[in-house]
Order: sequence, then C-alpha cells, then structure tokens
Amino acid sequence: MIHSVSVLGSTGSIGRQSLAAAERLGLRVEALTAQKSIGLLEEQIRKFKPSYAAVYDKKAAAALRTAVADMDVEIGEGLEGLRQAAVVDAEAVVTAVSGAVGLQPTLDAIALKKRICLANKETLVCAGAIVMGAAKEQGAQIVPVDSEHSAIFQCLEGRLEQLHRILLTGSGGPFRGWTRAETAAVTPEQAVRHPNWNMGAKISVDSATMMNKGLEFIEAMHLFGVTPDDIQVVVHPQSVIHSMVELIDGTVLAQLAVPDMGLPIQYAMTWPERAPSPYERLDFWQMRDMTFEAPDLTKTPCLALAMDCARRGGTAPAVMSAANERAVALFLQGRIGYNDIYDRVADAVERIPWVQDPSLDDILAADQQARRLVG
Repeated sequence: MIHSVSVLGSTGSIGRQSLAAAERLGLRVEALTAQKSIGLLEEQIRKFKPSYAAVYDKKAAAALRTAVADMDVEIGEGLEGLRQAAVVDAEAVVTAVSGAVGLQPTLDAIALKKRICLANKETLVCAGAIVMGAAKEQGAQIVPVDSEHSAIFQCLEGRLEQLHRILLTGSGGPFRGWTRAETAAVTPEQAVRHPNWNMGAKISVDSATMMNKGLEFIEAMHLFGVTPDDIQVVVHPQSVIHSMVELIDGTVLAQLAVPDMGLPIQYAMTWPERAPSPYERLDFWQMRDMTFEAPDLTKTPCLALAMDCARRGGTAPAVMSAANERAVALFLQGRIGYNDIYDRVADAVERIPWVQDPSLDDILAADQQARRLVG
C-alpha cells in the first residue's frame, strides 16, 4: 500500500472522497488542487497540511495565497500549478480533475514512476496510446478509480491472457428509454439527478446522455489493451454489478458492490492489498431483481458517436471529448438545450480535420480547436 498521495481536483466529489479515504488509511497528503473553489480548498489545506496546493484560476490563486499566508504551503496557479502538484514528493497521484486538463499532469507523474489513481477518463480518451505507452516504458502503475474499470481491473487480475470480452455495465441514466423528442425539454436540474450515484455536474450530465459510457468504452480499450469489438455495453439499471469479464472458456466474472465511489477509490490506494471500509454492504435478501438490456443506440446517440470515434481512432476521440466538455458546460449554463449537446459534438467530429497517428501536440491542438468550434 502507498503511504502518501497528491489529489488533483480535491474539491470535487471524487477528490473529497479521496481525501476521506486517505485520512482513514493514514496516508500523508502532499498536494491539493482546485479549479477555483478556494473556500473548501483552504479548509482542506488547514486540515491536511500539504506542502503544495494549486488553483487553476489565477485570481482565485491570489486570494488563496492571502487566505493561507499563515500556513507553510506553496501556492501555484494555472496548468503549471496543476503539473507541479503532480510531481511533488508523493507515491501516488489521484487524477480527479475533469476534462483534458488532466492529461499533462498525468504524464508528468508517470515520468516519475508514480502510481496513477486514474479518475480522469479524458486522459485516456484523448491520448490513451501515448499515456499507456509512457506508463509501460516508465514502469508506472495505473490503477483505475472509475467503478466500471475498477471492476474490470479486479476481475482480470492475473487473467488478462484469458480474456474473451469485457462487459461494460451502465445504469442508463435518468432518461433511460426516453426518445429524442422527450429529452428535448430536459433541464440541467433534471440531468444532474442521477438515480444511483452522487456525482459532479459534468459527469452526471454525461451519464444522462450516456456519453460517459462512451468515454468509458474508449478508456477500457486503452487500459486493458483491447479492441472495440472486445467490449460490449450492457445496461444494468440497478448499478450493483459494476462490470464483468467473459473469459475464453465462457466463464463470466462480475464485481458487485453498493453504488459508492468510495470503494474503488480506496482500492486504488490500497492495491494490491485490501483494507476494511465503512461502506454499506450488499444485502442480498433485500436486493431488487437485477436486470440487463442492450443499449438503444438510436435513443443514445452520444454513446453511438463515442463508439464510432473509438473505432476511428486518431484525434477523433480527443475532438469528441473536448467538444462534449464544452457543450455540457454550455448546457449547464442554460445557453443550449439538452439535445444540442449531441448536435454540437457530432458537428465538431465531422468538421475538424482528422489525424490518424497524432502526436501529443496534435491532440492538444485538436482539443483546443474543438472547444473553439463548439463556442
């Protein structure tokens, strides 16, 4: 088990739960970062006493410096601050930031052979081949935090060569079965109310559109070295089975637990060991029936688009991810409608020139071009 950790995105849902796990496990917290929530970040600094903290928003960083002037902590800002937080003296880095901003800090941490507790799926969606190649070259551990990928990771330990296919489960979100006409009037308040999980706004909207499952589809390809044909999406509304793997002899292994992100977060920190946890246990006598169905790709066009981008490869996933990130932000601000999310992302994927074997610079350029196009 690790003994120290840095948490990038410490004020978000995953970040807060990561700090709770670190405190429970007795881990030293070396660095914290936030986008601009300096009130909560100040509380975290005073509680965990890290040596370094960073705020992406530069004005907020200046205000934080004043607020914690009595503390022995260095305050950074912007992307450089985020990257510095990833390389301070800690054994592991939890990448809980949202969006492609997590890519370069992850690569920086990999270069120092740190364990990556990966919660930032956009890192692998945008540059999976580059990131996994760097991790292999450096001998850095990447342990997934997403409940689905953690489930697959646990089921596959020591069995990767026996894998036939991955069964990637998803709840279907709050609008499962709704037609495009029915989702036209969906509000941000409705979209962030996930039936099973308590998550941040962006990932909640992605779960509603099922873009999140599309991002996870691409992430799973890179994490486990498989092709799109080796992954099947299974809608499982109860979110008890977090994912499954089918082995070459037809055996299916599943990982079950209550829908609580604290469990995969803790496992990413304790792996390959396990530790007691305070989380609720499954009660099989009270459990509702577990059901499964195929996704209806006509009603979930974001998932269909992501799967198409996975097969196309190159810069297509990076364009899709960046365009989606920007479109979801516009939706949450009330500037576009719910169905406009797909329309804007599909338009960006169609219009932005595709690069088949992109460099990191190509990926970052495609990301910025997609954001500008979406608006």
